[in-house]
Parts: sequence; structure tokens; C-alpha cells
Amino acid sequence: MIGIFLITHGTLGESLIQCTCHVLNKRPVQIAQLGVSAQDDPLDVLPLARSMLGWVDSGDGVLLLTDIYGATPSNIAAKLIVPGQFELVAGVNLPMLLRVLTYRDRDMPTLLKRAVTGACDGVLHVNPD
Repeated sequence: MIGIFLITHGTLGESLIQCTCHVLNKRPVQIAQLGVSAQDDPLDVLPLARSMLGWVDSGDGVLLLTDIYGATPSNIAAKLIVPGQFELVAGVNLPMLLRVLTYRDRDMPTLLKRAVTGACDGVLHVNPD
């Protein structure tokens, strides 16, 4: 099973996990989050992120999810990428996370595609008609 590791601003990652627990009525296994605050030095956070990555990796790889591409959490996560083993997708939202949890028993290329489509499919204009 592919592990899931969220690196986000503040408490966003934990909030997404809590929402997922509500929807699924349980806490998923092999999932962790690291919240980065404005006061955190990225060089100090990186060793902790590497250690936490190991918490969710059972040997099948880890999908890293972050909120805003180019921001500090994303930059920290980018230093953890090992193509095919530790992959990163930016723009995490609840539909993406739910989709990822549904397809994490598949291979990494499939999971990457499902993560992006899950996020995009979850964004739509709701018309009251």
C-alpha cells in the first residue's frame, strides 16, 4: 500500500485528514501530516520530514501532497522526491485526498493520475437550476 504524507501550511493537513476520517468513518492507515508555520526554518523541518516519510513507507512508496506549489511546504516536500518511490502532487484538496485513499493499492503512476483527476473533478460550478 502506498503511504500518504501531507506537508501543508499550518493545520491544513490535519484538517483534511480529520475530514477524511469523518467521511470514511475511520482514520486511514499509513497517513501522516506535517504542518509548517511561518516561524519554521525549512532547513530545520527537513530532517523531521525525512523521518516522518519513513513512518508511512511500507516499501511501496509514498505520495507526498502539499497545498501550494512553490510555497515553503512544497519546497520542503520537493526535497524528498525520489522518482517512482516518493512522488509529489501540489494543490491538495479533500476530493484529491479521498481519491488517493481509494486508489492507493494500485501503482504509483495510476495513483498520480487519480490524485490530479480527483482534485480537478472535485472543483465545479454549482448552478442552482
